[in-house]
Amino acid sequence: MDQETKWRLKYEEVREFVEKNRRNPSKHDAEERGRYLNWIKHNRKLLNAGELKAERVGDFKELMALCERYKHVNQYA
Repeated sequence: MDQETKWRLKYEEVREFVEKNRRNPSKHDAEERGRYLNWIKHNRKLLNAGELKAERVGDFKELMALCERYKHVNQYA
């Protein structure tokens, strides 16, 4: 399995998690942090540094828009 296939599988896994749970992965849940959140953070870092592969940028920005839609809003602010 090549790197592009692995990236696509993880992308689909993260997208399905966000759509199914209607929330972003929690940093307080060890399983979610290890399986989803660290992947998102790593790819966001690559995107901001301009090092994310061109064919992945569109899909990742779409995922970030989905995450923004389900972003937790502090009810006390």
